[in-house]
Amino acid sequence: MQYDVIIAGGGIVGLATAFQLQQKRPDWKIAVLEKETAPAMHQSSRNSGVIHSGIYYRPGSLRALNCKKGYDMLLRFCLEYGIPHDVCGKIIVAVEERERPSLDKILANGTQNGLQGIRKIGPDEVREIEPHVRAVEAVWVPQAGIIDYGQVARKYAEIFQQLGGNIFYNKPVVAIKKVQGGVVVEADDSFHTKIFVNCAGLFSDHIAAKTGVDPELKILPFRGEFYDLKPEAQHLVRNLIYPVPNPNFPFLGVHFTRMIQGGIEAGPNAVLAFRREGYSKWDFHAGELAETLAYPGFRKIARKYWRDGWAEMQRSYLKSYFVKALQRLIPAIQSDNLVPGRSGVRAMACDPQGNLLDDFLILTQPGIVNVCNAPSPAATASLAVGETIVEKILSL
Repeated sequence: MQYDVIIAGGGIVGLATAFQLQQKRPDWKIAVLEKETAPAMHQSSRNSGVIHSGIYYRPGSLRALNCKKGYDMLLRFCLEYGIPHDVCGKIIVAVEERERPSLDKILANGTQNGLQGIRKIGPDEVREIEPHVRAVEAVWVPQAGIIDYGQVARKYAEIFQQLGGNIFYNKPVVAIKKVQGGVVVEADDSFHTKIFVNCAGLFSDHIAAKTGVDPELKILPFRGEFYDLKPEAQHLVRNLIYPVPNPNFPFLGVHFTRMIQGGIEAGPNAVLAFRREGYSKWDFHAGELAETLAYPGFRKIARKYWRDGWAEMQRSYLKSYFVKALQRLIPAIQSDNLVPGRSGVRAMACDPQGNLLDDFLILTQPGIVNVCNAPSPAATASLAVGETIVEKILSL
């Protein structure tokens, strides 16, 4: 089968890229290869479902620029295609005096990123917004919202196919070979294409290696686990409540999220998964775990963050530790208010020096584009990221 472009990965970034490319080049023959039986079955559907404002990201970074642009594009897309969403705002809460300087930095960061209306609020105003939250101070972020990114991704897929694109399911990429005039992709069948695009998420480093590229990074899988608030406790949360992130640990911390489908989630934590798609604490793959443990970058991270990692592990295996973290924000939360919910796995890109990449990384070579790192806010920014990838495709 001959194509102009083949995209490996039917998650939200791969599908947004396909959607954008099909509109820009309707004369091209474009296909998406997805190893699962349906689109968006991993990171795209197993996240907090938050529309991110861009307040956390380093000013001038691709994350910040794409989030700001992609945020507006996402909201327009949702309005055009009837995707349920709610721009409800969120608070980022300092619960102790020592967290005030970090809150100041977050506010300054958001201001540099061009966010309008973000501001400091005191305990009284915090209680007006979220009556049950304990805070010495907070930042109000009116741009934040909630959505179902799985639904967004499926709509991308639907429109892409309506425009003439093809999606092939049950097609894991097993080999990639450069040939005269293009690339041959082996995925059960042989697919010939002029340009190959890697949007494989949790396996992006493996697919990059098959293209002959060493991205000098390894994807480390970190599982995030959620609890659901029982109906009788859902009055404790109105919308989105986040803590001030631990500046020494590269995750946002457990928080409370009202879901667009209804209900309240608490979480996620961040614990090393024992396989790349290890959604249960009991999921294990010897080869994938050995690959992680043998990687020099992981060992350096483990030495640096072992205390925080141990705390996350305790929250994973002992509910009481998870509850204690939530009680910092809402003291009224009790263990019997919570029931185990879903989980997701984040793809964290790590270099050999033990640095977690905090920005998008897209590498190109003749006939090939490798999206090696697409961290949060990739879902919020998916249309902008897709547009960026399309620009790279068209420049090859």
